[in-house]
Amino acid sequence: MKVDSGLMGDLAQAGASGKRLEAMGYDGAITAETAHDPFFPLLLAAQETERIELITSIAVAFSRTPMNLANIGHDLNSFSKGRFVLGLGSQIQAHITKRFSMPWSSPAKRMREFITAMRAIWDSWHKGERLAFEGDYYTHKLMTPMFTPTDVDYGAPKVFLAAVGPLMTEVAGEVSDGVIIHSFTTEKYLREVTLPAIGKGLAVHGRSRDDFEVSYPGFVVTGQTEEAFAASKTAVCKQIAFYGSTPAYAPVLGLHGWGDLQPELNRLSKQGEWDQMGTLITDEILDAFAVVSEDVDAVVDIFRSRYGDLADRTTLSLPVADAEHGKELLARLRA
Repeated sequence: MKVDSGLMGDLAQAGASGKRLEAMGYDGAITAETAHDPFFPLLLAAQETERIELITSIAVAFSRTPMNLANIGHDLNSFSKGRFVLGLGSQIQAHITKRFSMPWSSPAKRMREFITAMRAIWDSWHKGERLAFEGDYYTHKLMTPMFTPTDVDYGAPKVFLAAVGPLMTEVAGEVSDGVIIHSFTTEKYLREVTLPAIGKGLAVHGRSRDDFEVSYPGFVVTGQTEEAFAASKTAVCKQIAFYGSTPAYAPVLGLHGWGDLQPELNRLSKQGEWDQMGTLITDEILDAFAVVSEDVDAVVDIFRSRYGDLADRTTLSLPVADAEHGKELLARLRA
């Protein structure tokens, strides 16, 4: 199993952070599109590293166009000598329309077309194919030598797609190289909903599971002391409650028979009752979503027993006693 970790700190530290993660043995360095651009840190990390993959997890697709991301993806992959992974997500409607002022409609169908259009652009650059993409949402039919990159030695980057629901997960299997599973996902949901949807998508073009990567982060509740364990439990319960308040994630709760919880979490979220929301996450719910153990070392074994046959890579984060302890746990996760 590959293990990834986040690029921490501000832009001034991105290069050093990437170099440190590579030296520790991580397989990937990831960024997220939250308060800052997800691409700039990876560009800086690429300058200081040689092996580690550089991954957006995630960049928002619908705030941009296929041409925008085709350019960014190509440049980062070329500059990093083939180590960039373009991890995309749809975001939710309110953010796309109210924060980014971009159109929203049929997200799974639009995402399929978005990635297909982006690949058509890359094919025009890397394979010399005529650009003639025309879909329901995007049209790309103009490409001249002036706008065609010449640094094509490393080709197009891999594309991963974040997904929760079966429709978007099926799209991931159909048109991407991997799926980024949301942490608000249980083992039961992975086995009964996610993997069948991936398989259905892969079958569209006759691909096998071997052609595809599943990245699953996973929640962890642990700590070196009783106080740290309690704080970890409270924080994870709040995080699960926060995600559970989102209507789009209701099917995960519903699969377990906890469907009545989602409207209540949603109601409390609108009132800003974040602390109270966390108290609604019972130990049964917590155990379904998180690996829970007061023994930090045991977390790795529990995680591998649950997800070892499901996930190809993870961003599992553990509190470690020292650097050597961290390297030991990382080696066990990667085994």
